[in-house]
Amino acid sequence: MPDPTTVSAAAAATQDSHDSVLKAAGVVGVATFSSRILGFIRDMVLARLFGATPAADAFFVAFRIPSLLRELFAEGSMSSAFIPVFTEYRTLRGKQEAWELASAVFTTLLTVVTFVTLAGILTAPWLVQALAPGFQADPEKLALTTLLARVMFPYLLFISLAALAMGVLNSVRAFAVPAFSPLFLNVFIIGCALYLSPSLPEPIIGVAIGVVAGGAAQFAMQLPSLKLRGLLFGLRFEPAHPGLRRIGLLMVPSLLGLSVTQINITVSTILGSFFAGGPTYLFYGMRLIQFPLGIFGVALATAILPTLSAQAARGALEELRTTLGFGLRMILFIILPAMIGLILLRTPIVHLFFEHGTFTSQDTAETALAVLCYSVGLWAFGGVRIIVSAFYSLQDTKTPALSAAIAVVANIVFSLVLMRPLGPAGLALATALAAMVNGGILVAVLNRRLGGVDWPSIGRSSARVLAACLPMAAACWWVAEAQVWSHPADWIAKSVMLFVGIGLSVTGYLGVHALLRSEELDVLWSMAQRKIRTKSRG
Repeated sequence: MPDPTTVSAAAAATQDSHDSVLKAAGVVGVATFSSRILGFIRDMVLARLFGATPAADAFFVAFRIPSLLRELFAEGSMSSAFIPVFTEYRTLRGKQEAWELASAVFTTLLTVVTFVTLAGILTAPWLVQALAPGFQADPEKLALTTLLARVMFPYLLFISLAALAMGVLNSVRAFAVPAFSPLFLNVFIIGCALYLSPSLPEPIIGVAIGVVAGGAAQFAMQLPSLKLRGLLFGLRFEPAHPGLRRIGLLMVPSLLGLSVTQINITVSTILGSFFAGGPTYLFYGMRLIQFPLGIFGVALATAILPTLSAQAARGALEELRTTLGFGLRMILFIILPAMIGLILLRTPIVHLFFEHGTFTSQDTAETALAVLCYSVGLWAFGGVRIIVSAFYSLQDTKTPALSAAIAVVANIVFSLVLMRPLGPAGLALATALAAMVNGGILVAVLNRRLGGVDWPSIGRSSARVLAACLPMAAACWWVAEAQVWSHPADWIAKSVMLFVGIGLSVTGYLGVHALLRSEELDVLWSMAQRKIRTKSRG
């Protein structure tokens, strides 16, 4: 019979790990929410100034090149390979050896990405032709895309270093500064679009300059926080460092594993270049999907990886299974209602925020259709981020890479089948279906690897979530069918209608969870109460 003291201690440890994950996710979520709101304003500015014109298509295709490489060298494979190894060094070997490892990684990353950036600038014409074969029929559009790609390539260097700084800070449970750093990217893009672009012969180049300046600011703002913790990088060229070699071995297969979504979006960009406005519709559609995914999915995945890595380093697989199950329940608690809300409110949202200036009603219809097709896979996008974090915490990057390779092939097949009847929206649907394929494979393998996860709890949680979504769906339907959306102006009335509807939806959703005594809501409410009590005592 288990010792009650041991059981109590284990339960307390589990609760502490859950609280730690949620607190970190809360910090990242607030920061990401701020960034997404500013990003939304950025997208509204760009839509108003450039609409779905050839210049907009050129910018979004050119930006896809450093964005994909950012996933490969920065926020994707490098971060996911670095954090588990760095956490192990800090846990088992101490701060000095961890700093030496971080400095060796910094020096190597600086060298490699500088070379890649210079090579990218030189080979931009061929990269653009490969990424946008549909632009071949328009030489001016092709030339502008090439120029924009060259201007924006240095962004890759800055954002890669920023991602390494974020990995170090997240590993020591410092989430706020790196989470707020993306605000600078949006600030610089908006500023350059409004104040620099009008003075240039080709205004869209000003936006590209803003991208590079924003990336540099993201890295620079994290340096004081690193210095404060005694972890500011030094130059240590040690290619034979054992920790660096382990990170490299983990990173190679994960180049595909974690960045599968970006690769699939890139496939969509290539095929979307054959449709006028296709790259722009897909960009804005994915931006709306990334709003809830970034605030909650990415935030939770960012917060949970250091905890899973520490549990894996200690060999505490039971704790890891519990934390993973908790993460999946929380992601479903947030992402499923967001998915239903986006599906039902897609046209009002696109119309209200983007249909201004050169962005037409036809652009709204095409973008809303892309949002619908992306939205059906939102639960898979969010779930995959949590599941992949579990694999990387176990320092297994091969399984996600193999699953991702299958998903990429599936995406290409789905895209070729669906693009003819559905146009750009078919490419969005193909990306969503590929995410479902990827998630299904990863769940099956991880379930066998860990000897199971708490699926009964996840199933009960999902049932509660779906029940709570019923009043929310009714409120969203009422908003979407309102007559105000057929009026040419009335922007204040439309804004009030949308935000009142969202407020009613959230109230109804949380109300049903309260009636059902939802465990997820109880956890969030208990944390809020403890925080309020702590502040009142202070």
